[in-house]
Amino acid sequence: MLRLRLVPTRPNIPFVGLRTIGYAVAAALSVLSLVLLLTVGLNAGVDFRGGILIEMRTEAPADLAAMRDVAGKQGLGDVGLQGFGEPRDVLIRVAHQAGGEAAQSAAVEKLRAVFTEALGAPVAIRRVEVVGPQVSQELVVDGALALGIALVAMLIYIWVRFEWQFGAGALLALTFDTLTTFGLISALGIEFNLTLVAAILTVVGYSINDKVVVYDRIRENLRKFRQMPLAQLITLSLNETLSRTINTGITTLLALFALLIFGGEVIRGFNLSMIWGISIGTLSSMFIAAPVLLYLDLNRGAAQQHADAATASSAVTTASP
Repeated sequence: MLRLRLVPTRPNIPFVGLRTIGYAVAAALSVLSLVLLLTVGLNAGVDFRGGILIEMRTEAPADLAAMRDVAGKQGLGDVGLQGFGEPRDVLIRVAHQAGGEAAQSAAVEKLRAVFTEALGAPVAIRRVEVVGPQVSQELVVDGALALGIALVAMLIYIWVRFEWQFGAGALLALTFDTLTTFGLISALGIEFNLTLVAAILTVVGYSINDKVVVYDRIRENLRKFRQMPLAQLITLSLNETLSRTINTGITTLLALFALLIFGGEVIRGFNLSMIWGISIGTLSSMFIAAPVLLYLDLNRGAAQQHADAATASSAVTTASP
């Protein structure tokens, strides 16, 4: 039977030897992401900024300049227009209107009427979302809290399952994954909303799972090869888990690229963030999370005792009726 093999049977890639290049690239991407976040910032969506989001379709290709000129004269406050998807699709953001739900509906109908008149053809309202200022502030706090709790929970999990050195390495890699994903969102001007928060949390979960697999193999090899130099042992462990890492990553990316191509504009930002986060999370496992153990004074004896205790506990559990 024909089998597709993406990784050689016995790969021998010098991951630890390449760590300097990995650190340099990671540092450059991290600095660039920080600069983007501090200068450009995030394109906060209605979820976090409050207001009205309208997805509109025109009969002919949209004339955004004319539509902006008309919208600016309606006394609705800040109105932003952005083309997306097909040339006829327009995304409109309107500041929250005083006067409750009736005022929001009136603003939508007013824009529909003036655009129909200006373009000389009816326009179709395909989607409307309204979020009040108080709700948007709560969502900002809840989103930041969810992300912070996820990172802390992952750190505690790694710390308990392995050792503090592994936890520190995982936290460093996860911080890099999260920071560069935010940087990509800022660079591309992707609308940052609750869907993007879900994407980042998914990236964190996927990334930590990948690092647990690598760390588990390192721990096993610490017990198996007690005299092997640590750098050589880490390289061996990464090569042994490379096939699983590549196959899992490519399978996930194939599904995400299919969604990116056929899923439409609504989930485009989610897909782009996931594709970047999973790709960079896989690389950070190989070039940050594992090699950084060389600098964290890993106690090999303690690691072996921890692994032996975990194995013994598993054996007892299995033997129990």
